Amino acid sequence: METRQTSKSTTLVNVKVIIAVLVFSGFIAVFNETILNVALSSLMVEMNVTAGTIQWIITAYMIVVAVLVPVTAFLIQTFKTKQLYLAAMTIFLLGTICAACSGSFAMLLISRMLQAAGTGMLIPIMMNTVLVVTPPQKRGSVMGLCGAALVLGPALGPTVAGIVLQFSSWHTLFIILIPIIILAMILGSIYLGNTSTITKPKIDFISIILSSLGFGGLIYGISSVSGSGNIKIVAVIFIIGILSLILFCKRQLFLKEPMVDIRVFKYPIFSIGTVLVMISMMTIFTMAVMLPIFLQGALRTTTFITGMTLLPASLIAAVVTPFAGKLYDKLGTKILVPVGFIIIFIPLFILSHANTDTSLIKIIVLFMVIDIGIALTMAPSQTTALNTLPKEFYPHGVAILNTLQQLASAIGASLFIGIMSASQLKALGNQVPAQTAVATGFSSATLALSVFVLIGLFLSIVLSFVNKNNTKIKSGKVA
Repeated sequence: METRQTSKSTTLVNVKVIIAVLVFSGFIAVFNETILNVALSSLMVEMNVTAGTIQWIITAYMIVVAVLVPVTAFLIQTFKTKQLYLAAMTIFLLGTICAACSGSFAMLLISRMLQAAGTGMLIPIMMNTVLVVTPPQKRGSVMGLCGAALVLGPALGPTVAGIVLQFSSWHTLFIILIPIIILAMILGSIYLGNTSTITKPKIDFISIILSSLGFGGLIYGISSVSGSGNIKIVAVIFIIGILSLILFCKRQLFLKEPMVDIRVFKYPIFSIGTVLVMISMMTIFTMAVMLPIFLQGALRTTTFITGMTLLPASLIAAVVTPFAGKLYDKLGTKILVPVGFIIIFIPLFILSHANTDTSLIKIIVLFMVIDIGIALTMAPSQTTALNTLPKEFYPHGVAILNTLQQLASAIGASLFIGIMSASQLKALGNQVPAQTAVATGFSSATLALSVFVLIGLFLSIVLSFVNKNNTKIKSGKVA
């Protein structure tokens, strides 16, 4: 087994085991994000709540994750890796136990928020630790494993949930997770050491308040686009979120020890790579929400058939993402990422013409191709973005990347669902059958998503040129 000195301390860590434990834990956390997607309709009936209310199960989760991720950048520099990991997993476990025992909407919502707090800490811990313990020449492969967890988790969630819900209640989804989380905690307590340099930066409570108001308000506003909330209240909260984020960013520039150092955006490769990761995340998260709605609403499939339809794409993503990381180590982003976005765009555009007569086989194949494209774009874009940063910026770069991924998920889960709902209502107004209306809404939303993927393709080409010039400058080939 390979060992590597990872900090100023004398602690030697087993790199492969650390990565395996963290990737396993990260997978559990993001898998948990989407396991209730296919159960929302039944939860509405069981708990006697509206669609706008049940949407909070998703919205609150994303808000808490987005709020916790920037704070974790500070925590990583304050506490030892094992301490922070076990704290995050303990919160995650507590939320899961509460969710399994939930009998009301309020209890389930609080439980999901606890789970989200654990997830918001776990993902940055995983990404930052991997960056520290892995040499640059191997980061593509290792980040590919992390990417496989981050892509496979949300994609596999609805699949497993659909299968379980065919034979059991939604409580079982959380009961299954409990022993898995405990196993991860045992492995973490045995194998994790301290992999970060503890600098104990001064905590700035004003920054925490501003970031919480900013990201919370922004995600709430975006998520309410497709909801039924009071438009004036939503607008006020959204504006407060925007203003808080502006004040937060300005404050970070003047602090000696910023909570999140936004100077990482002075690196063009990081900025472009971050946008590409956001588009990839938006695509996979949006499809994980919209496809079950289309399958059950337009094609009248059961939760079991829905889960099985999504399964092949999830499996192919797990296989291709690590392979994409190895390709990145050899080829870089010049070919890999643009080709990935082309692979996403073509089947996505074809899916935008789906209707009630579209076969399940066609959907399975197209979704598999989309996931292959996601695998070729997400981890390489993330690795390229972070590789350009100096080591002291790693916690901040990881925090920003993961926060903006949650923002992208929020945009995907609201903007495109909003488009889908609006198009569906318009179709119903024209007296078309309900199944056809769902298909019409899905087609409109998928076409709109295709436009974002085209933007990603253009930016990936720009990234290739910027990265090429940056490499030349570093090697001294240009002045």
